[in-house]
Amino acid sequence: MAETPAPRATSNRSTTPGSSTFKDFIGSQWADRARSTPAAREQAAFAAERRARISALHPGVTLVVPAGQAKVRSNDCDYPFRAHSAFAHLTGWGTDAVVGSVLVLAPSAGGSGHDATLYFRASAGRDSEEFYANPEIGEFWVGPRPSLDEVAADLGIATADLGEFAVVADALGSDALLVRDADPTFTESIDTRVGALVGGVAEQDGVPATDDALARDLSEIRLVKDAYEINEIRRAVAATGHGFADVIADFDQVLAHPRGERIVEGTFNRRARADGNTVGYDTIAASGSHACILHWTRNDGAVQPGDLILIDAGVEVDSLYTADITRTLPVSGTFDDIQRLVYDAVLEAADAAFAIVKPGITFREVHATAMQVIARKTAEWGFLPVSAEESLQPDAQYHRRYMVHGTSHHLGLDVHDCAKARRELYIDGVVEAGMVFTIEPGLYFQADDLTVPEEFRGIGVRIEDDILVTEDGAENLSVGIPRTASDVEAWIARS
Repeated sequence: MAETPAPRATSNRSTTPGSSTFKDFIGSQWADRARSTPAAREQAAFAAERRARISALHPGVTLVVPAGQAKVRSNDCDYPFRAHSAFAHLTGWGTDAVVGSVLVLAPSAGGSGHDATLYFRASAGRDSEEFYANPEIGEFWVGPRPSLDEVAADLGIATADLGEFAVVADALGSDALLVRDADPTFTESIDTRVGALVGGVAEQDGVPATDDALARDLSEIRLVKDAYEINEIRRAVAATGHGFADVIADFDQVLAHPRGERIVEGTFNRRARADGNTVGYDTIAASGSHACILHWTRNDGAVQPGDLILIDAGVEVDSLYTADITRTLPVSGTFDDIQRLVYDAVLEAADAAFAIVKPGITFREVHATAMQVIARKTAEWGFLPVSAEESLQPDAQYHRRYMVHGTSHHLGLDVHDCAKARRELYIDGVVEAGMVFTIEPGLYFQADDLTVPEEFRGIGVRIEDDILVTEDGAENLSVGIPRTASDVEAWIARS
């Protein structure tokens, strides 16, 4: 196996000894490491079925799915590595995936289906310079990597050393398909080897059309979750519920700190690291009028008595599946009359949307149902210049001033899952059993919005739940996290 060169930005400050005496000494007198062949992990069979599905969509064509590289945070410091979601979906590898790995599905010699091989950088010997001198991948720095045999048994897939992939790359034809956004440097190297039109002869906005189709198909096969995926999302939801409870228990510290939103964020993130891998996305901890900023992630504001705080957060478990839940909480323990009025309106919209979910409806109906409630409530309060019915017309939409976002998105490995699926299978698609998506209506009255009375200004409320479509209806996976105004108040009182 060829050794990987020393990493970036270290040569001008390296103190690693280079003498042959040192190399001989550090490479010797290590006890044999006990290795055992693991049983295949639970998700291995599910991942094999997913590979079979993508294989059937692209017969006779080589498919290349990189895991990606760690992304630079600053200079030679990287963000924690997370494998590309398509790679994780097809391999079953989660937080323990090896950086830079590549999954190749090659057409079977018999002409039916594909043979899968997972190429990754296998463990280097402790007699190698990589072991002690490479801070990016060396075992002394980041821990040992598994062997080829261990991963083959663990994931139920053939493995090969990453160094052997060069031969595969040289043999790729122009019809090979590549997940291009997983690893830009890798993509550039493949394009250089094979030619700029990897994956076909037609381009759409600079992306070979068939590569775009592969990305689309990899999204679309995730629209309906298998049993393993559903269970992992349940685990993520449960951990997220614990995170919300932790935040409530810390409300005294939250109120006392000048940047109380950061205390909320830190408390939730602690739970995400303890019970999972990390957060599935940047936590939104938006107190007071910050709740009217939809993606408020600065979280640097104070939390004042009497505020509502909107917390949009989700734990990503070690399999990389995430929850996505929002609760809006009165930090003093009770809603005032106007806060409760707004909260109950949002809850009514959420409940109305949930009530129609079942196989056979179209996905867009979920949003449309929630909007009927939002339009009706804002019209009743006198905020609209027209009736609710008039506002709901496509060329009107006055009520959307107070809720500009959509009501639902698919959920899974990505918080906004299946993003490259075709519109006719997503927003215009028919809902099927096994789909998991959010329902998250809201009302946001900006602090300087002159269309609403002063007592409404600065109030932002969102209630978001994770919904599983069943054979005859739907299940709210996050219903155990208090969501009615009375239950929220009782929850805070108990804490």
